[in-house]
This record gives sequence, structure tokens and C-alpha cells, in this order.
Amino acid sequence: MKEFWDERYGNEAFAYGTEPNEFLKSQLTGMEPGRILFPAEGEGRNAVYAAELGWEVSAFDISEQGRLKAEELAEKKHVEISYDVCSVQDSWYDPESFDAVVLIFAHFPAELRRSFHRKLAEYLKPGGVLILEGFTKEHLEYSKNNPTAGGPKNVYMLFAAKEIESDFEGFDFKMLTEQETNLNEGLYHVGNAHVLRAVAIKR
Repeated sequence: MKEFWDERYGNEAFAYGTEPNEFLKSQLTGMEPGRILFPAEGEGRNAVYAAELGWEVSAFDISEQGRLKAEELAEKKHVEISYDVCSVQDSWYDPESFDAVVLIFAHFPAELRRSFHRKLAEYLKPGGVLILEGFTKEHLEYSKNNPTAGGPKNVYMLFAAKEIESDFEGFDFKMLTEQETNLNEGLYHVGNAHVLRAVAIKR
């Protein structure tokens, strides 16, 4: 997978654009900035946006090319982010050290998803916020009809509300919805899609 993402992020164009994800943007509006973590952050559009709002930003991804693009974008926007190249299992942040964790289209192999989500949950402080958007299992039909919508082609990597609720046991969900949306994110998230959106507070 590292080779796939290095190739995708190695092009001059930003694969998913330079503007933040709209759902994330709606959730960060009005929030008091603190420490925020962006796993599987790719080219940095969301991390850089949070930094512009005054958050202390940490991010990571398996792709070195993603890190380079993220640092390029941060420099262009005159903000600082801390970006590591690692996988979830190799991440090493202190427990209960972040006020928010953001997962935007961060899809993992089915056999690893729950353990990855549990590990990421440990990084959140009690009272910290999880913000998540990803493709649902229903999205598979959308991507067949609209290949530019993107997303994994393996249904087991796609999300269902009950699975997310189970993965983040010990959280109070303020939002957990599956819905159709229209994406306009760079080259690979364009058009009708079906997504899961979640906002949850760690108890």
C-alpha cells in the first residue's frame, strides 16, 4: 500500500485537492483549538486547515510523498504542522494527549480496523472529540456507477455505523449517520458518494 500512495501523492497535482474536507470544516468551526491528530493524513489539506485555525497539529501517514506535499502546503499557507511517516501500529504518541482525533477517508484492512481504531482512541483525552468521515458499504454501488467518487473496492474496508460504534466503545456519539453526499475533492473524490459521518466524545 505504501507504494500505491507514494505513487499517487508523487504527482505534482494534489490528489484530493488543497481545500479541507467540508464535513471536517463544519465540525471545527467554533471549536476551541487545542492539540489535534490526523492519522492517514495524506497530502495534508485537513491538517493545514486546522493549523490555520490555531490548532497544534500532529499528523502521520505511511507515504513519504504525502509528507512532502503536506509540508509544501503548510509552507505555502504559512503554518506549522508536525508530520511523521509511520503506520498506525508504529505510531507512538502519548496516551490521552490530544483534544481531537480526525479520520477523514482513513480506511484500513478489515482485520486491522478495530485494533487501529482502538489504538487511536487511546490518544484522545477524556472529553476529547473524534471526527470521522468515510465511505459506507453502500458506496460500492456508487463507485461502480461513478468511478471518480473513489474509495476502496473491497467492501470489508468500507464502514457501517454499528462497526464504528463498536470500535469506539466508551464514546458518546453526538452524530452517527450514513448518507448520500456530493464530493468535490481534487482528482479522486468527485461526484455522488455514500458516506458515514461521526462525531463522538470520549468518556
